[in-house]
Amino acid sequence: MSNSFKKQILIVDDHPMMRKGLASTLESEPGYEVIVQLERAEEVLKILGDYELDLMIVDISLPGMNGIELVKNVIFQNPDQKILVVSRHEESLYAERALRAGAKGYVMKFEPSEILLKAVKKVLSGSIYVSEEINEKLLMNAMQGKKDKPQSPVEVLSDRELEVFELIGQGKSSNEIAGQLHLAAKTVETYRWRIKEKLAYKNSTEMMYHAVKWVENERSM
Repeated sequence: MSNSFKKQILIVDDHPMMRKGLASTLESEPGYEVIVQLERAEEVLKILGDYELDLMIVDISLPGMNGIELVKNVIFQNPDQKILVVSRHEESLYAERALRAGAKGYVMKFEPSEILLKAVKKVLSGSIYVSEEINEKLLMNAMQGKKDKPQSPVEVLSDRELEVFELIGQGKSSNEIAGQLHLAAKTVETYRWRIKEKLAYKNSTEMMYHAVKWVENERSM
């Protein structure tokens, strides 16, 4: 816990306007102070020991190491660090992964500011925040014994591969995916190849078909 009366918060997001908007929303509350704003996960790891943070707010799509990997790294070094993921990615696709990595909450970007503040307050209090729909889904999985059910094939994908698979399912081209994830187009092609190999798809058409179906299915759950 920080010695300051205000809760000390770090934001990592690659979009300056998003960082500014998040900071403005948080500092509209008297008890919060954003003391660090960064754009890369690697920058966070470099300064991790320099601050006593009450909360970290992390995006998923970052240049270099992505947000889920950052959460894993931070929690490995400091298991008690409270982290809230705030991302444009569909909550139904990523909330569970974020929680498994060690985050304490997940909020979609562009939710009303009161939702963000509610999530921040809940995570700072030691609770977990996800939407009611995702909370219900997680509870149902727990009640039904998810380990007894066949795992989703996409569980074999890495966090970055899952990001690429999701964007394929949204109909985006390799160049569009590269632009959104700050990767070279050639790197995206490598991820596409790995996904095809891991999920045993015969070709790109079959991969796209299953990616679209998977995204639609996850959103409807």
